[in-house]
Amino acid sequence: MAGLKEIRTRITSVKSTRQITQAMKMVAAAKLRKNQEKILMLRPYANKLEHIMASIRQGLENDVENPLMQDRPPEKVLLILVTSNRGLCGAFNNNAIAEALEVATTEYATQWKQKQLSFFAIGKKGADFLKSKKYPMEGFNTEIFDKLDFTGVVELETHFTDLFLSGKYDRIDFIYNQFKNAAVHLLTHETFLPVVGKKEKREESGIKVDYIFEPTRDELINDLIPKTLRIQFYKVLLDSFSAEHGARMTAMHQATDNANELIKELTLHYNKARQAAITKEILDIVGGAEALKQ
Repeated sequence: MAGLKEIRTRITSVKSTRQITQAMKMVAAAKLRKNQEKILMLRPYANKLEHIMASIRQGLENDVENPLMQDRPPEKVLLILVTSNRGLCGAFNNNAIAEALEVATTEYATQWKQKQLSFFAIGKKGADFLKSKKYPMEGFNTEIFDKLDFTGVVELETHFTDLFLSGKYDRIDFIYNQFKNAAVHLLTHETFLPVVGKKEKREESGIKVDYIFEPTRDELINDLIPKTLRIQFYKVLLDSFSAEHGARMTAMHQATDNANELIKELTLHYNKARQAAITKEILDIVGGAEALKQ
């Protein structure tokens, strides 16, 4: 009977765990719904802003003397790794960290070997990993996701812009999970600074629009670049935040399903063990009765 008691205890424990995973799934779903609305509303504006930037800059080679557009040789590189502050979201954080290390050791292998590459971690999980491995870090921020709003993003974006303008880094890239839907998020590596990277991308798409500019094209570009960078930064963090909740909801859904399967298996095992114990008791009683008759 000690075996039956252990099985009952384990069933009770698994049921308690299932209640927790179900609750976490519901919380993640609610947060996902809220942040999903934000990112879906922001994307059209961000895409249109980049489209306008690309259209205005057509035919400009190096005519606009904006320091944020200086495409310097990437001798010093900063990778901004965006992860979450909390776990229980499957391979969400591990995949982003692995992608960052892959980019550092392949695409920027020369800078990596010469120790001219550093990381900046947004999110506690990435920061903890980088610090534990003692990789070169420019810094980290684990508070931005506690209250993700545009004001906090502007302050953080200004910090990276200053790093680029001061010449401390020639290239600043993002590594993050881009939100697609609740079950799918895409690992993304894109350049944040300098801005010229986006120009090439838009030119390849074949956009050809002729505008009459008022004020001048130079003034418009110099005014739009900071706005575009802030919106891009905000979109990256919203993408990652939404993808985190989607990953956590999916992970908790799978954990709940696994708990249900385990409960079924344990219940079946318990019933078999209980049936065997009852059969053994009956056989003992019958054997005892036969012995008394003799």
